[in-house]
Amino acid sequence: MDTWINYHHLYYFKTIAEEGSVSKAAEKLRLGQPTLSAQLKQFEDTIGIKLFDRQHKKLTLTEQGKVALEYAQNIFKMGNEMYEALHDRMSPNRIHLQIGALDSLTKEILLELSKAAYKIGPCSISLIEGKPEEMLRELAAHRIDLFVTNFIPSTLDTKHFFYKSIMKNPVSIYGAKEFKGLSTRFPQSVSNKPFILPTHDSKLRRDFEHWVRLNGLTVDSLAETQDVSLQKLMASEGLGLIPTTLKSVESLVKNKTLYKIGALTEVYEEVFLISAQRKITNPIAAKLLKN
Repeated sequence: MDTWINYHHLYYFKTIAEEGSVSKAAEKLRLGQPTLSAQLKQFEDTIGIKLFDRQHKKLTLTEQGKVALEYAQNIFKMGNEMYEALHDRMSPNRIHLQIGALDSLTKEILLELSKAAYKIGPCSISLIEGKPEEMLRELAAHRIDLFVTNFIPSTLDTKHFFYKSIMKNPVSIYGAKEFKGLSTRFPQSVSNKPFILPTHDSKLRRDFEHWVRLNGLTVDSLAETQDVSLQKLMASEGLGLIPTTLKSVESLVKNKTLYKIGALTEVYEEVFLISAQRKITNPIAAKLLKN
C-alpha cells in the first residue's frame, strides 16, 4: 500500500528547516510551538525517517532530512508554477511575463526588451526593480521569469540559473553644450573636469576608473548616483560630464541637449538575461532568451 504524504506536514517541515528552529517557524506559520513540534513528530513517524538531529534544543538536518528538504522545495515550487500556468491559461489571449531589473539599469533597455516581448506574442508585462540579491531570490522563487542586469553577480549558482548576453553597447562621455569643445583634445581634455558618476558598486564605475588610470587622467567626482535619470538630468543642466551609452541619451543628443565628447576605448555596458530552472517555462521568456 502506498504511503500517503500529508502536505500540510511537509510544508511545516520545510518551514522549520528553512527557519532553523521550531520557534521561528511557529512564529511565521502563526502556530503554537507544541502544536508544530507534534506535527513534525507525526510527519517523521508517518514516513519512518528521522529528519532532524536534536541537540541542546538545536535542530540540524540529517542527511535524509537534507534530501527531504530538497524534494519539499521542488514540490512547492512546482505548485507555484502550476498556479501561474493555470492563471495564464485562464487568459489565453495574453501571457503574463514578469521581468525583474537591476534598479540602476538604463530604462531604455527595459523599453527595448518589452518591445521585443510584444513582437513575440500577445503578453502583459510586470516590471519590478531591485538589488541583485533581491532579484535572484525572486527568480529562484519563480515570482519573476527573467532578471535583466548589466553584470553577472559573483554569487550566481550556474547549476540553477542560466544567463545570456543580449546587448553590448560602447560607452562614451557626454556633456552639455559648454563642454562640447572638450572633444578636440580628448581624452586629455576631460582631466580635472567635473563628472557625475555611478556609485562604486557599479561595474561601469570600476571600468571607467580603470580607463582613467590607463590614460593618466584625474577626475573631479562632483556627484555619485545610481539613478541614471538623475545622472542625465544633472549632465543636461551642465553640472558635469557622464559616462554612458548612446542608447541611454539618444533623445538628448538628437535635440542637442547633450553632446558626445569621446568614446571610452574597450569600455562597454553588457546586458544579460538571467533565468532559473523551471518545470514549466514561460513561452515569451523562453523565446526572448533564445532569440
